[in-house]
Amino acid sequence: MTRVTFISADGESRQEVDAPAGSVLLNVAQAAGQPLEGTCEGQMACSTCHVIVDAADFSRIPRATEEEEDMLDLAASATRTSRLACQIVLDAALESLTVRIPPETYNMQGM
Repeated sequence: MTRVTFISADGESRQEVDAPAGSVLLNVAQAAGQPLEGTCEGQMACSTCHVIVDAADFSRIPRATEEEEDMLDLAASATRTSRLACQIVLDAALESLTVRIPPETYNMQGM
């Protein structure tokens, strides 16, 4: 199990959920009611599941692929620790993960 902490865009609220190993972060977020659209359903054709991974956790998850990096270049409010939630699979060795919901998103499919 991985304890995932979601921090709202304004930093005012936190939600902690437990997710089994092998879970995709986007699915965990959506099941928890987090405002991540995931318009392309995990196909890396949009950036509506963009999250900002806590700096302390960033090196503990697998690196983004070049394709994901290209999509993140188009994401609103992207930072050095930005990732697409559809591309983060929670590993059994990952005990906890903290992510912040960005303040805005761009739907690249609608452009």
